[in-house]
Amino acid sequence: MDTKESKTPEEKRDHIIGERIPEDFENSEPHLQPEAKEPPSKMYKLLPLVIVVLGIILIGFIVLGIINAGN
Repeated sequence: MDTKESKTPEEKRDHIIGERIPEDFENSEPHLQPEAKEPPSKMYKLLPLVIVVLGIILIGFIVLGIINAGN
């Protein structure tokens, strides 16, 4: 059974032309992109806190390692 999507020559031509036209960033249409309307998630605010906590833990391991190596 042939499951390929068949297109007419005109549909193929329109598809190829649509692929060749570069995206126009100056005249964007965010109303056509529902994901662009959503506010960003709050997880990105948590990233600096995670980095600081991991840095403190790493520094603690290094300092404790140096102190224990001297004994």
